Amino acid sequence: MDTLVRLLQLLVLLLTLPLHLMALLGFWEPLCKTYFPYLMAMLTVKCNRKMDGKKQELFSQIKGLAGASGKVALLELGCGTGANFQFYPSGCRITCLDPNPHFEKFLTKSMANNRHLEYERFVVAFGEDMRQLANGSMDVVVSTLVLCSVQSPKRVLQEVRRVLRPGGMFFFWEHVAEPRGSWAFLWQQVLEPTWKHIGDGCCLTRETWKDLENAQFSELQMEQQPPPIKWLPVGPHIMGKAVK
Repeated sequence: MDTLVRLLQLLVLLLTLPLHLMALLGFWEPLCKTYFPYLMAMLTVKCNRKMDGKKQELFSQIKGLAGASGKVALLELGCGTGANFQFYPSGCRITCLDPNPHFEKFLTKSMANNRHLEYERFVVAFGEDMRQLANGSMDVVVSTLVLCSVQSPKRVLQEVRRVLRPGGMFFFWEHVAEPRGSWAFLWQQVLEPTWKHIGDGCCLTRETWKDLENAQFSELQMEQQPPPIKWLPVGPHIMGKAVK
């Protein structure tokens, strides 16, 4: 099976050789950082239509998590275009964090369309190093389709726990690997080296539920769901919440 995966990876590499050459020469990443927000803006509209009920169910739980100020201090990791804003309840003070500065103009538009929220600031940083945010400063942290593309999910989850106040909640919706040994998992392995370039670092074969289980949250609830867009190689999704 490993030999077959390598052969098929080589075939896909040959078919997409210009992309890999551009990546090797350092031309692809700046181009990807520029076009990726536009791609996400298109895809998130379709995802939100399919996931509307589930997202409303998940994020409706945020309302009861207000801190002493009466507002919910909410940090969204890998905030992208602000696709989740419409699902957040009134009274949330939103801090957005993303390593790609090109998302900011999309965030500005999303906030203008969601006046029920208070926009705090946009932090350009990686989730593994959120030193600009104080310990215990957040009531809620949200991550949707982010842990697939970070360098270290373990380190990101450590940072999530650090910035959450005691009793604060981490809400997540992430795509994960298909079952090991399945043909779907094989194709994820085949496509992953190329997909990481197309998807700005997105890994298809991550077993993110293991990172969540090992992150030392006091409580963890999650459920598995089928992928909302069938024609993409991303696998099933996990959705749930964790309590610090």
